[in-house]
Amino acid sequence: MTTEATTQAGSTGYEGPPKLPQNIGRFTPGWIVFFIAMTVVTVVGFFAYLLQVNNGLIVTGLRGLGTMAGATWGLYVAYYVYFIGVSFAGITVAALIRIFKIEKLESVARIGELLTVVSLILGALSILADLEKPWRAIVNLFQYGRPQSPFFGTFSMVIAGYLFASMVFLYVTSRRDAAYMAKHAKRFRGLYRFMSASYEDTLEQRKIDRRVTFWLAIAILPLLVIAHSTVGFVFGLQVGRPGWFGTLQAPGFVVLAGVSGIGNLIMLAAIVRWATDTKHRITVDAFSWLGKLLLGLLVTYLYFTVVEILTITYQPGASEQSISEALLTGTYAWIFWGAIVSLVAAAVILIWQALTRSWSIWLVVVAGILVNVGAVAKRYLIVVPSQTHGQLLPYPIGSYTPNWVEFAVVFGLFALGALMIGAFMKVFPIVPLEEAEEK
Repeated sequence: MTTEATTQAGSTGYEGPPKLPQNIGRFTPGWIVFFIAMTVVTVVGFFAYLLQVNNGLIVTGLRGLGTMAGATWGLYVAYYVYFIGVSFAGITVAALIRIFKIEKLESVARIGELLTVVSLILGALSILADLEKPWRAIVNLFQYGRPQSPFFGTFSMVIAGYLFASMVFLYVTSRRDAAYMAKHAKRFRGLYRFMSASYEDTLEQRKIDRRVTFWLAIAILPLLVIAHSTVGFVFGLQVGRPGWFGTLQAPGFVVLAGVSGIGNLIMLAAIVRWATDTKHRITVDAFSWLGKLLLGLLVTYLYFTVVEILTITYQPGASEQSISEALLTGTYAWIFWGAIVSLVAAAVILIWQALTRSWSIWLVVVAGILVNVGAVAKRYLIVVPSQTHGQLLPYPIGSYTPNWVEFAVVFGLFALGALMIGAFMKVFPIVPLEEAEEK
């Protein structure tokens, strides 16, 4: 009986459950090493944070302004601004794809949506890391929050409203693939069924989903601009802080957010293309589109930078002169000029490819890396120099150097983000499935 049954089974050509696309559920030695390494870095960062919670911010390089000649905002706030900026481009590109039906970029839409959600979570954790007693801040925000303050808008609009809208957008655009996974995957079927919400892949259902995502995209775009402008207003509306107060802070934050976000999207798309064997989906055309978008935003931001330099060097006041000297020739000059070189080099790479109409994936990725190096440096320079230099009161020039605790927490946040993206890639298609793949 057993031999007969085996023969019959073999004659039907049955080879077991279908192979899931994009290496979902399969762990190679490289993936195992990746998860172990990221977990170790995350744990180290968490223990550094516990040390900070137990002993206070005295274990960091942060100190009071004025007589203590330090900086109360440092690496944590700089990376908060950076993470929030990265989130901008992901959901923006995804929304533009839905509105204008940009088929060349459809393969990276979900990557952008996921990047936005993860970046917003990391941004929220960066703010919590900066607070000595985060639970008090959370309680007091609801008790004593002032809607007139940009700080209130930063938490309510950026972290709460923006994150919720991005998660809804990711959920709606993932239902069709969740329905496929619920039928074919052995594990996590309950999760897939919940995500699909009884989705039926019919023509009518697809039309409904297209309408929903279109109007969600329309609603999200103005929210993005307002949210990132609000982060800029946190600095730009502080009249008593030379170097921060200025009309270009809000638009500058929005444009640099687009630069760093598209740069991150390019890097992540290249990693996904290599790790999930989706080279036929994430093509050179997708990278050329992203490269052109990045170039437009980068040129705009470089113009803003030139305007900023001219403004702070042409007959500045005493406080502004102190900050400009620190940036251009003093303490922070190596960071400032390093950022400028990185951004200009990225622009040259992209302009050359645009002029020759010959796009290389790896050159676009190099440009993405360079703009993020420059963006991190610029975020740091936005936050720190105006606290250590240019005081309106006769305080001594201050200094700030991040120590190992701050670096450990920040690296832990990056590792946590990598773990979240890696886990998503192992349980769900990070590139939307095609009909051929579903069959």
